[in-house]
Amino acid sequence: MQPFDTADLIACYRRGVFPMAESRGDESFFIVDPEWRCILPLDRFHVPRRLARTLRQNRFAFSVDRDFEAVIDSCAEPGEGREDTWINPQIRALYVTLHRQGLAHSVEARMDGALVGGLYGVALGGAFFGESMFSRATDASKAALVHLAARLRFGGFRLLDAQFTTPHLEQFGAQTLPRRIFRSLLGVALEARGDFGAMGDMGGAEMLALLAAP
Repeated sequence: MQPFDTADLIACYRRGVFPMAESRGDESFFIVDPEWRCILPLDRFHVPRRLARTLRQNRFAFSVDRDFEAVIDSCAEPGEGREDTWINPQIRALYVTLHRQGLAHSVEARMDGALVGGLYGVALGGAFFGESMFSRATDASKAALVHLAARLRFGGFRLLDAQFTTPHLEQFGAQTLPRRIFRSLLGVALEARGDFGAMGDMGGAEMLALLAAP
């Protein structure tokens, strides 16, 4: 049997499915095809008032793809409320390779230069598939998500897939869609041409204005 590689991983995303492992220590993984799918609409992305105030104060500096491996390793670490994660060594290796191929990206939130939060995911056409996030400082992962949404909107992306609904995502206007509707939106988004690197440095107030624009 041929090993599962990044070409297989890309094919999965194009079909609307994605890999997960039972635990961080699992030696294998499985493919998930949820009946219901969570998305974050880029044209109706909601930023909670308190977080908007934090962003306007520019408490965080953001970088992109500067330290992808540190981000995925941080996402794989156990944290508050999660004793284990689904990112095992096989999954880590796949996404690191995909990053080197220019298709997996990280957003990093920093304070005084230190990495305090971030997220990573996969960009294909005009679709971005969010995979995981982490936080070591209050609001760090939330701020990184706002930066991601602004970057995707600036770059012409059509879809931000968040996989599963959580209370953390609901505050940003997350929607849950049946599989067939998600796949329809995905097909349109994959035909678009998103540019993940189009947005340069942007302060918090600018990001909020971008996301609030019609």
